[in-house]
Amino acid sequence: MRTSLGSSRFRPQFGAGPEAYLRQLALARLYLDNFAHFQASWPTMGPEVAAQALRAGADDFGSTMLEENVVSAAGTVRTRMDAAEIQAAIRAAGFVPAERDTRYRIRREFREPAAVAG
Repeated sequence: MRTSLGSSRFRPQFGAGPEAYLRQLALARLYLDNFAHFQASWPTMGPEVAAQALRAGADDFGSTMLEENVVSAAGTVRTRMDAAEIQAAIRAAGFVPAERDTRYRIRREFREPAAVAG
């Protein structure tokens, strides 16, 4: 809401809600077959929609961030998730979380939830 589109009278016509985001992601996965990977955007759409995006064709949930200024300045509700929260969201969507390198090679999978330190 803190962008020019957020306060625009054209927002209903051009703004994309969760349904439009998921629909576009699914269509992109079908038509852009020359793209090997699609990343869900949990900072912009929220963790629940990002988990749904995994079922719509995304194969990357995103990652933890050290610092994020752009999305938070635009007014998103949540811009931080730790690794355990990300893994839990991926598991809740029915997938096995994994850590990858920058070339999308799997470094390790997290088949079991991490033990909570206490």
